Amino acid sequence: MTTLTQRGQIITMVSEAIAADARQDLACAAIGLSERTLQRWQNTQARADQRPTRVQTPKNKLSQSEREQVLATANSEEFGHLAPSQIVPRLADQGRYIACESTFYRVLKAAHQGVHRGTERPRKKRSKPRALCATAPNQLFSWDITYLPTLITGIYFYLYLFLDIFSRKIVGWQVYESESSELAAEVMHDICARENIAPDQVVLHSDNGSPMKGATMLTTLQALGVVPSFSRPAVSNDNPYSESLFKTLKYRPQYPSRAFESLLAARQWVQTFANWYNHEHRHSAIRFVTPHERHAGLDDALLCKRIAVYEAAKARHPQRWSGPTRNWQPVREVHLNPEQQIKAENQPELPKQPALGAQSEPGSPLPFGQHCRGEPARRRWGAASPQGAGGRSPAAQEPPAGGGQDALLASTAVIKIAPNLDSCLQNEHHLKQPKGGSNND
Repeated sequence: MTTLTQRGQIITMVSEAIAADARQDLACAAIGLSERTLQRWQNTQARADQRPTRVQTPKNKLSQSEREQVLATANSEEFGHLAPSQIVPRLADQGRYIACESTFYRVLKAAHQGVHRGTERPRKKRSKPRALCATAPNQLFSWDITYLPTLITGIYFYLYLFLDIFSRKIVGWQVYESESSELAAEVMHDICARENIAPDQVVLHSDNGSPMKGATMLTTLQALGVVPSFSRPAVSNDNPYSESLFKTLKYRPQYPSRAFESLLAARQWVQTFANWYNHEHRHSAIRFVTPHERHAGLDDALLCKRIAVYEAAKARHPQRWSGPTRNWQPVREVHLNPEQQIKAENQPELPKQPALGAQSEPGSPLPFGQHCRGEPARRRWGAASPQGAGGRSPAAQEPPAGGGQDALLASTAVIKIAPNLDSCLQNEHHLKQPKGGSNND
């Protein structure tokens, strides 16, 4: 908002610019002010901005007696156990109309009666799991259970699969005929012993299934010093690594086209897949090295050899590379559910607006507001040049007709008088005008 004193100062400064042979439209454009706003201020100099004191009352607002009727109806013995979505149709069947469904809800909410009344648990706000980051193997595991079909429809084998997120290595797996927290605890206990996991070394992420949150599993994790982490209910994106591994497993060309005949057959096939995945598969997310090589720390030497090969090839035929060679640098960090942070270096840098009234370089866009009737001023009268001692540029002999000199005088006169004019207009310029025009201030 602009006060009466600020408005008076702006009117005075624009008047002085006009007295110096500047056009009013260019003077207003130089300071980012609409001519219509200036005229309104000149016609109502004794009246301040009325928007802060304006009180709007909807014409269709319910009266106090009507609101009491809505509450009395909703709390009556006949409708007290029903929701507004049930009350309104029943009232219509009786030939009565009190208010619409949304009005019932709004009035009940204002009276603090819009609370959850059902027998089911009320909906809870679920927050995203905390962001996790792994910088070495055996820091962050992810696990899940998937179904493997059997010869009997509706009966499945259950594959328990544990994955190291940093190296993508399958660190443990087992196939059982049922899913339970006891069986999962056995697999996790075996993994910790085989990988020499120390207390408070590993975070284990999973979804919210009963085997993952069972008492036996949680007790085992506490005894082993493993920190549990869980996804949000019904959100598979919170556990993407395990879901992606299951996609790779079930879409392999070697995946059986028929169901597994026995538990032994299922275990044998998973054993073959785990060996291929860990020791042969070049994973695209870790620079196409195998999970075993990355888990054992052998990927750095391998990637250095690849870099040397590419640099030698580029040295032999430099014309075949228009830029740097392929990136074979190791991936140092792997994130799970990372925070969505906007980094400044990834954002395009906005052009800095020059000071109000400052002259622009030839060929550069003008700052906001320095336009003549929707066309850039520099297109009509040429790019501005630094003023000489006489107030005119040595290079600008005679500006062409069409307002060039007026624009220069407007910008110069206004800035000379009001160096802090932006602070007076910052609220007025950005505030949204009320509906029906701007004659309310």
